[in-house]
Amino acid sequence: MLSIHIPFYNLVLQPFDSLIISAVEIVKSLIECRNKVLSLRAENTNVGFVPTMGALHQGHLELVKQAVNSCDFVVASIFVNPAQFNSREDFEKYPKAFDADVAKLKKAGCDMLFVPSDRDMYPTEPAINISFPDLQKNMEGLFRPGHFEGVSLVVSKLFHTVPAQKAFFGQKDWQQTLVVKRLVSDLLFDIEIVTVPTVREADGLAMSSRNERLSPAQRLAASIFNRCLRRAREQLLAGTPIREVELMVSSEFQSGQDLELEYFEVANRETLEPVSAVDTTVPVSLFIAGYAGGVRLIDNIFLQEETDYTNAN
Repeated sequence: MLSIHIPFYNLVLQPFDSLIISAVEIVKSLIECRNKVLSLRAENTNVGFVPTMGALHQGHLELVKQAVNSCDFVVASIFVNPAQFNSREDFEKYPKAFDADVAKLKKAGCDMLFVPSDRDMYPTEPAINISFPDLQKNMEGLFRPGHFEGVSLVVSKLFHTVPAQKAFFGQKDWQQTLVVKRLVSDLLFDIEIVTVPTVREADGLAMSSRNERLSPAQRLAASIFNRCLRRAREQLLAGTPIREVELMVSSEFQSGQDLELEYFEVANRETLEPVSAVDTTVPVSLFIAGYAGGVRLIDNIFLQEETDYTNAN
């Protein structure tokens, strides 16, 4: 099931006007990319992969940094995947900054950038549907029907095309990371999934490409997401019942300007099942999603110390 139905082959990529200035090797062919990575692996080169949709920020670059630190050769990809968007408007408004992205990747030490065309990634509208009902029945799976089907499909295509030993994902998209881990397990991909802690602005807002769409007033208001998560964690650790914490978060959003709370969940970090009470033997995360203006934002934090679960292998 696709989230939006549009002819994939009519989508237009950013022009490649400034490729010559970059030392990053840029590959557009699926076959060339796969053969390159396979030849590196045949030489016992440890390849790391950072899949992105572009509009890179410091959070993406931290993924690249971690890959550079633990791998011999790092491949990043830029592909805005239409299958994971729930609205055409959101897809069309997704920020694009190809030349700036290339410069950032070069500075971060990325070795190769894979930029496939829409026609190559989706030569026809896919008939296959990959879903994980237990992991996507709430939160993002509930509010963005079809989203994780689109994620699973494109990640499968990317892992086939970039057969690296490690792939790096951010903690901000924790539910997505669990879906990808299940995908790897069920389809026997020979790749390790490494999760990197969320990179934040000075006021705690999780870095996201969508932040660029916030007006100054909306950007200021958006700090409520992390502020509510931190306050909720403090209250839960102090013994406040989950229901009271949920009411606190809801009240905070209702008192703000141009804000809308979509969900706040206290859930098992590994299964994503909601919990009714905090149990120190169960790893728990706090999840939040909503809108600042018309821009949808998500975030999460661990109830226990954030250093506890930084690596999702």
